[in-house]
Amino acid sequence: MSIEKEIGKRRTFGIISHPDAGKTTLTEKLLLFGGAIQTAGAVKSNKIKKTATSDFMEIEKQRGISVATSVMAFNYRDTQINILDTPGHKDFAEDTFRTLTAVDSVILVIDCANGVESQTEKLMEVCRMRNTPVIVFINKMDREGRDAFDLLDELEEKLNIKVRPLSWPIGIGETFQGVYNMHRGELNLFEGNKTNIAKENVKIDDLSSNQLDDFVGAESAAELREEVDLVNGVYDELDTQDYLQGNVAPVFFGSALNNFGVQELLNTFIEIAPTPRGREADSGLISPTDSKFSGFVFKIHANLDPKHRDRIAFLRIVSGKFERNKFYQHSRISKKLKFANPTSFMAQDKSVIDEAFPGDVIGLYDTGNFKIGDTLTEGESFFFKGIPSFSPEIFKELQNDDPMKAKQLDKGIQQLTDEGVAQLFIKQPGNRKIVGTVGELQFEVIQYRLKHEYSAACTFISKNYHKACWMTTTDENQLEDFLKRKANYIASDKDGNPVFLAESAWLLSSAEEDFPAITFHKTSEFKLEQANS
Repeated sequence: MSIEKEIGKRRTFGIISHPDAGKTTLTEKLLLFGGAIQTAGAVKSNKIKKTATSDFMEIEKQRGISVATSVMAFNYRDTQINILDTPGHKDFAEDTFRTLTAVDSVILVIDCANGVESQTEKLMEVCRMRNTPVIVFINKMDREGRDAFDLLDELEEKLNIKVRPLSWPIGIGETFQGVYNMHRGELNLFEGNKTNIAKENVKIDDLSSNQLDDFVGAESAAELREEVDLVNGVYDELDTQDYLQGNVAPVFFGSALNNFGVQELLNTFIEIAPTPRGREADSGLISPTDSKFSGFVFKIHANLDPKHRDRIAFLRIVSGKFERNKFYQHSRISKKLKFANPTSFMAQDKSVIDEAFPGDVIGLYDTGNFKIGDTLTEGESFFFKGIPSFSPEIFKELQNDDPMKAKQLDKGIQQLTDEGVAQLFIKQPGNRKIVGTVGELQFEVIQYRLKHEYSAACTFISKNYHKACWMTTTDENQLEDFLKRKANYIASDKDGNPVFLAESAWLLSSAEEDFPAITFHKTSEFKLEQANS
């Protein structure tokens, strides 16, 4: 099959939401409809002991939240669907932001009771920056929630995007009877079922037909007709090009926990969602149809299988065809690498693949060659742009609680910080390890994983730092003078670059005034630019 046909068959998207909106549950139900799993478990359910398919880290199972991006692939109606399920918790936003660079579109999950929440707005800002196409799924319609029109108004106002409902709810909470699919003229009657696929939809050619009254009752039928007329009068017909350019978001209503409204979402998604798109590199736009392979690493995960102590780099293929056991150029280290066991994913299940195409996300077993943002190419070297990096907001010193496990602790913190959930700084004298994160929960996850994956017990001691700043200069003598004067506040990052750990905004401002030849970088993105120059 030609590469163009392979590209045309693929849809790669991320699922994003505020915590507890039902994102991981929706992911699982998409897998159910795609035939990738036979029975769905329920997150945090006492009756069904299975945990959500995409939450495979032990701490995720215990806490009932996603703290790492999961990658899943399945086939549905001759389409290869690649889902990247992201953490919803704000403390892991950095992982989510990076994942959004690897997808071509997004499904945004909204809780019908809570509407647009703070994390939703932040995630949407990243989508807007990249003009990423968005489909909205308003979830939990079988519970009491807000008026559908109010939710649509809030979506437009807070997320700065036009919306177009493609399905419409019949009631809500106790009065919820189903949804009318305006896109196809079908009535989908609600039947609570957490583990199996719902029954077939009912075709309604004309809403004015008495057939609708027979299914939902005269009062609900009259209300549905009135509301659908209002929707069609207020909202423009969906223009697929507007959606693909990120200007309008189709909206669906349903209940992911009960497998309801999910199939309408999935069927429309494979019809209108974009095929794999190109990416900007320092050499220009790289098109998916380019004959030579290229891709970039957007995530690294150590101990995906704790029994085998493996380290996997997640690579998004941008162009050409990836082939097993073929040499490719690692642009940053100017080294040829080949991969004997590249893998595709179905949550924690992995299978070795011989080839992969643009849009696919594959796992490459890594012995330490890769960092987030690295580019692999076939032929000439270049570097993909736009992998975001964040300055830490919380700093804590790592204290070893078991001197006999010093090697395990050192290896563990090195590998876990390679994954990008935290940054590691070394202070002298004594090789003191300072860990910087964007949220408190990351420390809990790191501590848990160090203990359970590396048998290394540790404690974190809070440090009063305001920012970690990397430095470049036009005057090496001034930089040398600064490093001597501020020795107590200087650390090294993992690459050996000096970092200024400023204790307050005022001290940072003073340093900028006193040392004008030094530029203090508030993020570490400049390091990638330096490496790539």
